[in-house]
Amino acid sequence: MESSKAQIHTKFHKIPEIKFEDQQLTSFSGLLIFQLFFKRIRLKDKLKKCFSNLKVSPIFGHHLVVLLLIVHLILGFRRLREIDYYRDDPLVLRLMGFKKLPDVSTISRSLSQMDTQSIANLRRLSRSFVINGLQRESFGRLTLDFDGSVLSTKGHAEGSAVGFNKVKKGARSYYPYRHHQPR
Repeated sequence: MESSKAQIHTKFHKIPEIKFEDQQLTSFSGLLIFQLFFKRIRLKDKLKKCFSNLKVSPIFGHHLVVLLLIVHLILGFRRLREIDYYRDDPLVLRLMGFKKLPDVSTISRSLSQMDTQSIANLRRLSRSFVINGLQRESFGRLTLDFDGSVLSTKGHAEGSAVGFNKVKKGARSYYPYRHHQPR
């Protein structure tokens, strides 16, 4: 079913006041803090500029799909199908400025339409956020830890691959997710 922009988009400017009393908040109420943060750093505008070279003007703009993926990760989800866990959540819809979220096929289609220039722009934006934050904080020392813990598995479990393992050469392993959702 086709939808118009008016059926999808809505505007929210005022950040709701949070009172610590018996309220009917969703499990994603912490997004209110991100809504204010995203507004202060003008994230939507900056993401939109990353895709300005694309002439396509879908209802769910490429910048909004990327923003949705950022929110998706903040909420602790990894697989696109997990959008169904929060599809009707009023705070997620509010943060996105939507009346309804795109379905998985719409997100996938939008991602497939992104070109190398857009991705380069997105990487440049991401890099600028990190560099500006590091400069602002002016840390005396910064330690980067690149190693990760892996779990070895027998057989060919989904998401596993042969990697370097001094103890069990050729063993298949995978990186465990902290917030792994059961299927």
